[in-house]
Amino acid sequence: MTQDEQKRLVAREAIKYVVEDAYVGVGSGSTANYFIDELAQMKHRIRGAVPSSLKTAERLRQHGIHLVELTAVNDLPVYIDGADETTAHGAMIKGGGGGP
Repeated sequence: MTQDEQKRLVAREAIKYVVEDAYVGVGSGSTANYFIDELAQMKHRIRGAVPSSLKTAERLRQHGIHLVELTAVNDLPVYIDGADETTAHGAMIKGGGGGP
């Protein structure tokens, strides 16, 4: 299985954590992009998305997903993002230098 196939699989599994009729936080990067593609298929079942970056906001917008600012949301039951690194013990690390 290629790395892209693994990322798609992770995105499909992450969809299971999305709470219907709620807002979802969405990170940035290639895995998050696959997640956004999956989220677009159920966009009618969520209130909208809180993007972590301008690039994420643009991809969500392209899929017709309603965008909201974090400061406008009282409850964000889930935030989905990919890991930048994983340690030998399975700990995930964020902060690999993503763009705006």
